[in-house]
Amino acid sequence: MPPEAEALAHGPLMHRAARIEDAFHEFRARRARRRGFLATVVPYTGYGAPTWVRILGRVVLAKEPRPGSRAERKHKRREESIRGWRSFVSVPVSDTPVTVEIEGDRHVVHPDRGGVIDTVVPVQLTAGWHTVRLSTAESSRVFEAPVFVVDPAATFGVISDIDDTVMVTALPRPLLAAWNTFVLDEHARVPTPGMAVLLERLATAHPGAPVIYLSTGAWNVAPTLSRFLSRNLLPPGPLLLTDWGPTHDRWFRSGREHKRTSLARLAEEFPGLKWLLIGDDGQHDEALYAEFAAAHPESAAAVAIRQLSSGEAVLAGGRSKAEKHSGASGTPWIYAPDGAGLSEQLTALGLLP
Repeated sequence: MPPEAEALAHGPLMHRAARIEDAFHEFRARRARRRGFLATVVPYTGYGAPTWVRILGRVVLAKEPRPGSRAERKHKRREESIRGWRSFVSVPVSDTPVTVEIEGDRHVVHPDRGGVIDTVVPVQLTAGWHTVRLSTAESSRVFEAPVFVVDPAATFGVISDIDDTVMVTALPRPLLAAWNTFVLDEHARVPTPGMAVLLERLATAHPGAPVIYLSTGAWNVAPTLSRFLSRNLLPPGPLLLTDWGPTHDRWFRSGREHKRTSLARLAEEFPGLKWLLIGDDGQHDEALYAEFAAAHPESAAAVAIRQLSSGEAVLAGGRSKAEKHSGASGTPWIYAPDGAGLSEQLTALGLLP
């Protein structure tokens, strides 16, 4: 059978870029394993309902130091490195099963070709925070990931963008985006004025409401983003990021499509929740949120758009060309340059006391 026909018999042929990337990862993995590197798990915050949870993480090759040794302390400091570039040179692993243990139940899951774990497992859990333990057969280390189980009685949730919404960046400019991602000290990343207070007020006013951070950023920077959110006192919650690089049918993943499908998935997973959608006017948030509000009016409580300053708009490649939305779908839209302005308008809408 010709190679093309054989490939079609086993599914669609992957894009050439994806095949090159896979071959490169396999080459690096062989070298790393010869140097004693083992498959370990980078855990991410997950979410779910009382009968299911979405497990998120990434499997990479890492050197495992002896417990209690100086090397282990040095390794821990390296894991907590404040520069993001290290996460992009780690070697992802796709062929190692991962054991997930939660409340005594065990499940075996498998990462995708980028090493990303993104799977749903059945559970029986109460609402609130729980801990998932992840491990591989190669490593003696066990990694813990928090998961938030949404109360079935909850009626409100928050979905927030990160870049230029809760954290001031210049993501659309490739050079500045690379600087922010690979070089910039996370302590130097600037929080957007008033947004931490706004999100904390929302979490306090709606006990048990999930707070989900939806971004086009790569999974590689999830630990850095999590530390930034924690350091700046933003409410804890899952990060929904994407995996950079080629897919089976294209050179690069679409960040816009990632956001669109994530929003639709959340509406399907939690039909009883009405979401407050928070974003900015520098990328595609307005258009995506308008699409979501039109398609799922029962799932949209309001849309809050942070307006970029003139300088931020220049760095971000300009503002959205759309005029301010008036809530034609019945969903209220509000605009302000900071968290304080958005907070005042959310209070007028009755979403804050």
